[in-house]
Amino acid sequence: MQHTMKLANELIDFIHEGPSPFHVVRQTEAVLEAAGFTRLEHTKRWKLDKGGRYYVTTNGSALIAWIVGSGELEDEGFRLVQTHVDSPSIRIKPSPEMAAAGGFLKLNAEVYGSPILSTWLDRPLALAGRVSLRSAAVMHPQQVLVDFPDPQLYIPNISIHHNKGVNAGVELNPQKDMLPILGLLEAGTVGKDTLRTMLADRIGCKAEDILDYELYTSEYERGCLLGRKGEFISSKKLDNLSLVYASVRALAAQTSTTCTPVICCLDNEEIGNRTRQGADSPMLATVLERIASALGKDREDFFRAMQNSFMLSADMSHAVHPNAPDRSDPVVQVKLNGGPVIKFSGAQKFTTNSESSAVFQQLCELAQVPWQFYVNKSDSPGGSAAGTDSVTQADMRSVDIGLALLAMHSIREIGGTADNAYMHAVLERFFKQGN
Repeated sequence: MQHTMKLANELIDFIHEGPSPFHVVRQTEAVLEAAGFTRLEHTKRWKLDKGGRYYVTTNGSALIAWIVGSGELEDEGFRLVQTHVDSPSIRIKPSPEMAAAGGFLKLNAEVYGSPILSTWLDRPLALAGRVSLRSAAVMHPQQVLVDFPDPQLYIPNISIHHNKGVNAGVELNPQKDMLPILGLLEAGTVGKDTLRTMLADRIGCKAEDILDYELYTSEYERGCLLGRKGEFISSKKLDNLSLVYASVRALAAQTSTTCTPVICCLDNEEIGNRTRQGADSPMLATVLERIASALGKDREDFFRAMQNSFMLSADMSHAVHPNAPDRSDPVVQVKLNGGPVIKFSGAQKFTTNSESSAVFQQLCELAQVPWQFYVNKSDSPGGSAAGTDSVTQADMRSVDIGLALLAMHSIREIGGTADNAYMHAVLERFFKQGN
């Protein structure tokens, strides 16, 4: 139990230090470098050694890391865990300052992904992301990550006295109702360039050197354990940072393997994967082929390696809701702390088939952890996962897995403390598994 609680609190810390996809990748790099991994560059020639530990990033918001196995790649293949680093959010638009009634200064913003909008209201919001600065190298602007030690933004609800029907349900307009307050306007000003000046002060640069930014909002408060026995984890971004952290920690813990274990932490899953750093791109397949090439393998060897490989497409799953059990399948119902979830879809929204499911079930048995199934309710189809895009780019066997979650895409979600430890155990076992 002590180990389980330790893992849960480590996850909460990891999430709290990752308020944007760029910060998540930076956190992941720190875990890898502490475990002896070497950063490679896409633009340089790679030289890899057996047992070597390496990683590469794309756009600063996606990362692939691996350990070169002791066996021959074409015979042992890759053992790959794929996750994503992005989460639903409210994202700040360019030139966002807007003077509002009451002397307020608010920021123009847009919805990223599919958040439960009402959960962004009435709470302190963090602001974080990446800023691009003027550089002497025109084709390579300087990139700086930014966050603030204090909450900067707030989106207020309308009081019940001005909205009598609020408890009957209100549709929120993203352009009208989801614009955050930054503060009060100074007398005689319209707030122009306020955000740019804030960013410059925080980074320590000239405001005129800021050319653009990608800024996301998230809950400011740290996650916590809750429940009578601390059996639940309450935090922002459990979808999908719980699986990012489990995968990077499991990879870092490996000492020697015959296969080549890999983690692939993608971006932009929440908006459809169709970016350079998303699942529906050649990024993963390109890196895997470069690994083979750097080990002296030809293309035939690479194709053989892919057929000997296996992917866990890891994304969170839905637990049966205690107040709305009718929203789940009437028979196959996922429970918090019931173990990792194997996800099926007759419409092939997930990569799972009977063979890949059987592989993962046996991995759970070897790791001595329970497992459970998830299926969509037939009259209410759920979402999909990035694995279905990845396997069209990188041809390998795959199963979709996850962990149970309540309130998915709320600003604060709830997962199982024991589930987190179960996933760590089965991923460590997976990376060791030879053919």
